Amino acid sequence: MSDAIIYTTPMVNKDYKGKRIDKFLSDCFADISRSQIQRLIDQGNVSCDDDTIGSNAYKIKEGDVYQILIPPMADAEPEPENIPLDVVYEDDHLIVVNKPAGMTVHPAPGSPNHTLVNALLYHCKDLSGIGGVKRPGIVHRIDKDTSGLLVVAKNDFAHKSLCEQFAEHSIERTYYAVVFGVPEPIKGSINADIGRSPYDRKKMAVVQKNGKHAVTHYETIEIFKNLASLVKCNLETGRTHQIRVHMSRLGCNLIGDQLYVKSKKITDKSISTEKKEFFNHFPRQALHAKSLGFVHPATQTFMSFSSDFPEDFQNLINQLRLI
Repeated sequence: MSDAIIYTTPMVNKDYKGKRIDKFLSDCFADISRSQIQRLIDQGNVSCDDDTIGSNAYKIKEGDVYQILIPPMADAEPEPENIPLDVVYEDDHLIVVNKPAGMTVHPAPGSPNHTLVNALLYHCKDLSGIGGVKRPGIVHRIDKDTSGLLVVAKNDFAHKSLCEQFAEHSIERTYYAVVFGVPEPIKGSINADIGRSPYDRKKMAVVQKNGKHAVTHYETIEIFKNLASLVKCNLETGRTHQIRVHMSRLGCNLIGDQLYVKSKKITDKSISTEKKEFFNHFPRQALHAKSLGFVHPATQTFMSFSSDFPEDFQNLINQLRLI
């Protein structure tokens, strides 16, 4: 939410004496429309010497100085939308959902609706308010084009408990990724800080300073003729794009990842052009949040959940097995 802004006029000279306040202010501030100024006056946001101007027809006086208060822009409240949800578990405190690829978790610039939050508001009716109007109940997120499990808080008590577990890195999260090439070594841990790329602000990167501690434990589950691999990743921390950045550091970019793709492609001449096109132009990063484990905020029992690979992800694996 942005801060309030105050505009102050120059002192009224004799040329403007007796003019309407809305006309004077629109002449002073070209970046504010006259209709917007009229609304601000109606809302009591224009004053002179701490006295509120109550009418757009108010006649300004020579020697006066006026102020316009532009209030902070309020976040738009997401509307409930009847979007089907794959609910894995639900009780009075939380809900675990299996998010499809292509769905954004919460409203953001470019994705104001059709998000998981819109669907949850319709399904749950009430969610924890700690996350703010745009992120009710959201305690963690996965990228729009990543599929898999998320837990969402339905009350503030559950929200605080789950956030503490994420902060303590005690939440168990297992992802599966299909990557170009074969990780070397085939099993290990990547301990490399992640921060905003100094070269491209849309990207995250492994950085030497001003980054956040990030650890990914990985294991290669299946190798497809040394051209690609299925890799299991357990997150010790949860940084933005963590798996995508860490696997890229190993030289094993995720298949379908357009942001961190570099020049990785399958070019083997023994593979048909059709199949190479399928692998090299997979429509989203091949990443699935398969399992999730945490201590239930109310019962204090450990709960774990698992989800099947979605159809597109499983089909990618099946096709790689045939090369």
